[in-house]
Amino acid sequence: MQTKEQKKKLVKELSQKLKDSKATVFSDFKGMNVKDMTILRRELKDNEVDFQVLKKTLLGVALKKASLEMDTKKLEGQIAIAISSRDEVEAAKIIAKNSKGKKNLKIVGGLLGLKVLSEEEVLVLSKLPGKEELLAKLVGTINAPVQGLVNVLAGNLRGLVQALKAISESKA
Repeated sequence: MQTKEQKKKLVKELSQKLKDSKATVFSDFKGMNVKDMTILRRELKDNEVDFQVLKKTLLGVALKKASLEMDTKKLEGQIAIAISSRDEVEAAKIIAKNSKGKKNLKIVGGLLGLKVLSEEEVLVLSKLPGKEELLAKLVGTINAPVQGLVNVLAGNLRGLVQALKAISESKA
């Protein structure tokens, strides 16, 4: 049992994390076994996503303190939150991946910055490519015209070298 001071400290820390987060995912983990929960926690921790199990009343107070309007009583089951301050889609991707084929872990809502998301919106968010993948695509897109120019210029040089070689062979 937590004391009132511990709860106040928890709410203060949580409200600050919610304000600073890029994305937060609320999930219902009722009936989840220890092995699956450990795997989920480890994967979230490896990707720098903070994962906490909370009472809905404490979550509601923290949301209110973070200036977010959301009725936590409408969230189903036992609630755990995954807070990502590094990437907008990472927490949603990991929880969606771990909930596939399992009845006892499901997404019930979320936040993107300070915008409240429904379950469906979080699932759509989980299907988006991650930040690293988007950056790789951007670099590839920027590099394509430069690579084409290099190939064209190299082709002209190859043609010149072949012509010079043919001239030297004909004179020899």
